[in-house]
This record gives sequence, structure tokens and C-alpha cells, in this order.
Amino acid sequence: MAYVAAPTPVSTELTAMADERWQRVVTTRPDLEPAVALQRALLTEIIALADTINRHPLPRLSLPPKYLAAKLSRGVPAFSGEPIPLPVPRLTAALVTLCDALAAGGAGDVATRIRAAVEDHSMDAGSLFTASLSRNQTAIRQGATHRGLAPDLVWLVGELTVSPVACALQRTLFATTTDPALGGALARWDNGYCPACGSWPALAEVVDGHRLLRCSFCAAAWELPTYACVYCQEAGEPFVTAAPDEERKDRRLELCSACSGYLKTVDLPELSPFPLLAIADLETMDLDVAAMEHGFTRPALREFGKARA
Repeated sequence: MAYVAAPTPVSTELTAMADERWQRVVTTRPDLEPAVALQRALLTEIIALADTINRHPLPRLSLPPKYLAAKLSRGVPAFSGEPIPLPVPRLTAALVTLCDALAAGGAGDVATRIRAAVEDHSMDAGSLFTASLSRNQTAIRQGATHRGLAPDLVWLVGELTVSPVACALQRTLFATTTDPALGGALARWDNGYCPACGSWPALAEVVDGHRLLRCSFCAAAWELPTYACVYCQEAGEPFVTAAPDEERKDRRLELCSACSGYLKTVDLPELSPFPLLAIADLETMDLDVAAMEHGFTRPALREFGKARA
């Protein structure tokens, strides 16, 4: 088993689930209340955008299953190098709203300047969305720097805006496939980066004994055939799993001294649906702090060559 289809509740159910999880976070970690308030504003827009996208058919993609299977067999993610059309006007409207939420949540003029750059067309929204979908962090950072914008915030806004499309795409390509070649390629996928977009996992969710990696961008879920470091495949002594809190062994860190990478792992009754994986990431921020205090980091995104000439 490699790729696993995550649940896809309707927007009203997602909102109720999100509210319940945010309440638990604030109850146990009152210091995270400002972060929860900002995340609530952002995810409310993303849930609405995802609902809109799911109610409108995606553009027809020229990505035959056998072609995708061949890419995956070479370790190349499905989206990599593909000219995938995006609903730019719809995404641009969402980006503006997200910039406003970030400005109100503490980013201030930095977020407002990104909105202004999109609205006056000094930064092309379509190019930003395309670069985000292809996980081209270098292009986004260079473009932002050239325009005097904050690169990290431009990357974040682009990623947030495009993530509902990325999630819908990976479900369309993978979740309902009946093609034996593509199904076999997904079953054989043994890389720690996402088979759809190439991102590293935000964390691993362990459900019924299965360690499922969850993509930080499109929320794809996949299981590796071996228990090893997701970044360098180290499975020997340098790779260990530890629970920073002895009373919460359901929340663990996978630590690799060979590459200095870490991954958060949590036991759950079911997979977190998109975009509530972001709440799971927020809930486990203390694990990030514990890992970084000991010198462990998350590696940069991998870069992939173009799939087509």
C-alpha cells in the first residue's frame, strides 16, 4: 500500500471539525490563541475556496495514467513539469482575501504590499500560482526579492491559495484510478516526498498501525514500505523515534542524525482531511521546537527536472 485516499467531508462538516480541534488547542495551549485566530481566518477562506473548486470540474488534463505511471517509476512527482491550467481569477480573489487576513493577523504592511502588487499587476498572479503548484521556491523567492516583497510571505500566500487546487488534482489523478499501471506505480512509490507534488510531509499520521505521510501542500497520504528516515532512507542506528513527553507517547519525533532531519508522528483514529492537516501541524508545534532545540531541521524542497522538453 502506498497512496491512500484521505476523507473529503463537505464544507459544513469541515468547519465543525475545525472548530472542535481549535477549541481543543486553545484549551490545552492558551498561548496559541493568536495563532489559532489567524489560522481560523485563513482556513475559513481556504475551505470556501476548496468548496468552490470541488463544485466546478477541473480543466481536462493531458496526463494519461500510463504516462503518470512512467514518471512515478522514475521518482518524478505527477505535477512536476506539467503545464496544468489554473483558475487564475478565482484564485486571485482568494489571494487578496488571504493577504487581508494575514495583514490583520500581524503581517501588516508586508501582506498589504503583496496584495497591492497583485492588484496593480506588478506581480503576475498566474505566474505565482504556476510556480507554487510546481513547487518552484527559487523562482518565487527571486521574483519577490526583485519586487521588494517578503519572499517567505509571498511563498506562503501562493501556497495557501493554490493548495485547494493541488488537493483536488491529486484526488482526481490518484484516488479513483482503475488503471493497473498507475495503481502499480503508486503501490511501489518508496520516496519520502509526495508522489503528486513533490513536497515533504508536514507530519506522519499513524492510523490503525499504518504510518501515513501527509503532504504539507496537497495533503496526499502515502505509506512507505520500510520504516526509515523519509529524507535520506537511513534505517540504522542514526535513525531513532522518541517521545519528548513520556506521558504522550502518541506524539513522537523521528530523528535522523545522518541527515539531521526530523518528522513529527502522531497517533490518530482517522486521517485529517484537507485543509485540517494545518491544525494538526499547529497542535504539534512543541514537537518542532523540541527537534530544533537539538539541532534537527526540515530539509529544503527537492527540485525536479521538467518532465517534458
